[in-house]
Amino acid sequence: MPNSVKSAYCTTSEAAKLLGVALRTAQLWANSGILEAWKTDGGHRRISVASVQRMLNPEGTGPALGASSPEERLKVLVVEDDSVLLKLYKLRINAWNLPIDISTASNGYEALMRVGRESPDMMISDLRMPGMDGFLMIRHLTTSSFREGMEIIVVTGLDEVNITKEGGLPRGVTILPKPVPFEKLRAIAEQILVRRAAL
Repeated sequence: MPNSVKSAYCTTSEAAKLLGVALRTAQLWANSGILEAWKTDGGHRRISVASVQRMLNPEGTGPALGASSPEERLKVLVVEDDSVLLKLYKLRINAWNLPIDISTASNGYEALMRVGRESPDMMISDLRMPGMDGFLMIRHLTTSSFREGMEIIVVTGLDEVNITKEGGLPRGVTILPKPVPFEKLRAIAEQILVRRAAL
């Protein structure tokens, strides 16, 4: 086998080290198709190095189709304290090949600072986070002018009863259950882009 072919693949443990995640996480991503993988005749899994590189640098996957100027691109802020899940968000959203710029925050405080600096069009947020959680962050946003024109989507493992116990969420906030429903999120992003194009 030529060296160029050999270097196109790595072991699952090598992929895990490159990505900075646990071996089990890399195995899960390979099994679910997030990482491109195949098995040798001896039953050993091999991971495509290109798919690892795309996860490490999702912004480098190439230009998105459609709008390309900063004014036309959709700004999406993902607020999530799980670093592994943040990597997954980046990989999956960039794979949509839509004109989207992604920024991230790991808690409500950081998210509010990013909202003030970047004015995102769409925010995807968890609710349970250290420091300022999603509940408090969203309540702050709804009492400020920063909320205007921003679509807020909550992706959570909490059910309606537990959300109500925490005081609920403001009207107009979309609530989606975990595991992350990426197809529904894509549909929302596409709707925003269509509305913008119609203006």
